[in-house]
Amino acid sequence: MAERRLRNSWRRRTSLTVRILAVNIIALGLMAGSLFYLDSYRKQLFEERFKLARAEAEIAAAGLAGAAPAERAVVIRAIGTRQNLRLRLYDPSGALAMDSFVLGPPSFALVDPDSEGWYERGGRVIDGGMRLILGSQTSERYRDPAPDNAAAWPELGLAARAGKSVIAARAAPDETPMINAAVPLGADGELLLVTRNARDITQSVRDARGTLAIVLAVTLLISIQLSLFLARTIVQPLRALVRAAVRVRLGRDRAVEVPRLPERGDEIGLLARALSDMSGALRRRIDAVESFAADVAHEIKNPLASLRSALESLEKVKDEQLRAELTAIAAHDVRRIDRLVTEIAEASRIDAELSRTQFTPVDLHRLTQGLVKARAERGENGACSVVVAPVGPGPWDVPGDEPRLVRVIENLLDNAVSFSPAQGEVSVILTRDDERVVMTVLDQGPGIPPEARDKVFDRFHSLRPAEEDFGSHSGLGLAIARTVAEAHEGSLTATDRPDGRTGACLVLDLPATAEEEDDEG
Repeated sequence: MAERRLRNSWRRRTSLTVRILAVNIIALGLMAGSLFYLDSYRKQLFEERFKLARAEAEIAAAGLAGAAPAERAVVIRAIGTRQNLRLRLYDPSGALAMDSFVLGPPSFALVDPDSEGWYERGGRVIDGGMRLILGSQTSERYRDPAPDNAAAWPELGLAARAGKSVIAARAAPDETPMINAAVPLGADGELLLVTRNARDITQSVRDARGTLAIVLAVTLLISIQLSLFLARTIVQPLRALVRAAVRVRLGRDRAVEVPRLPERGDEIGLLARALSDMSGALRRRIDAVESFAADVAHEIKNPLASLRSALESLEKVKDEQLRAELTAIAAHDVRRIDRLVTEIAEASRIDAELSRTQFTPVDLHRLTQGLVKARAERGENGACSVVVAPVGPGPWDVPGDEPRLVRVIENLLDNAVSFSPAQGEVSVILTRDDERVVMTVLDQGPGIPPEARDKVFDRFHSLRPAEEDFGSHSGLGLAIARTVAEAHEGSLTATDRPDGRTGACLVLDLPATAEEEDDEG
């Protein structure tokens, strides 16, 4: 649990740029671990050099054993000079009998570390650090003994007792390997010590380490540059989106535009366009809410003013008939305000309620017939006749919320009946294709002018008949109906009557419920 909290805290507090850099650098750090495997490479070099030293010593011992005593000095000097070795021959008593460095010029010289440059000193520091990290043992320091005799070299004693060659490694003052090969020379007790300063081993390891370090450094530099480039391509547009989102949230700039990044076809481009569309939809929703609030205030203000005027006049009027008329006006205004408040409350919560509603199949034909019959029984159709005429066998199922669809049909019928003349006919025609169910409501009223066919769906827009009682409708009916239709992935539009006769034609288009295919055989 604590580990999870630490991990989540690191994610919350660490920027995306740092995370990208960390991931790439950690991967390079793992690659840098290959530097430690150079220690195994160094050991392999030593093993090969030990084999070579043993072979060189045994060959030199065989040559000396077969040479005449007078020729041994020449053989020792020649081998040492040609092979860059130091050969020392000890007599049976352990005393130094011959030394190639005395018989001729030394074939190699030990380097004084104080005389070396910074590069070599840095190499020794790195070698020491690697040994410390790897836990490698430090080699014994090489020193020429004084006096120089067989007893000063433990490997000579081991070779004499074992009767075979023995290898020992020490470190020169400059940390380069000194390899001694001790081998007995025949059965008379003479011993041969062959010494090599294997500087090439150290140089090979340092060269390999340096090459790998250069490769890692270049790779690290390239990786950092690529990481920063990747971070810029990801983080910079995200920061631009964040700044735009903050400005939208604060509402300080109504004209703020969230960048759409059309040139990017990746997930960030998709995110940018989604945020831009979302902010646009949010801005339109806010504008609609503000406009709706202003319209609400305007629509309620009129009946309130009429109601206040009627109530103030009641105190001054003594005529009973006039008082009755003022009371009727006040009652009418109260009903009008009540109707407005009810319609406004319903219009305000439609979107929220429909977003939580689980749609189920609704038979639009059955629903419409039931509503027409119920309205006729309540006398809500007035003197008009309402005819439901399905075209085709159906089915007429649509996915939706039945109470809301009832409200849509009620509003369409209310609108058609209110505009139809006495004894007029309202036709409800149902048609269906493979994917849509269309309900067309026709009346015989004056119709809707082409220029007003979109405005009739605006909130509080009312184009009522002259003979209708003022304030009987809120002007929200068709607006609510269209909102519900669009929430059902449908549409509600006003068009000309298809038969060319006078009257309005409102078309409700809804998606049909997908028919399940019957499994056969």
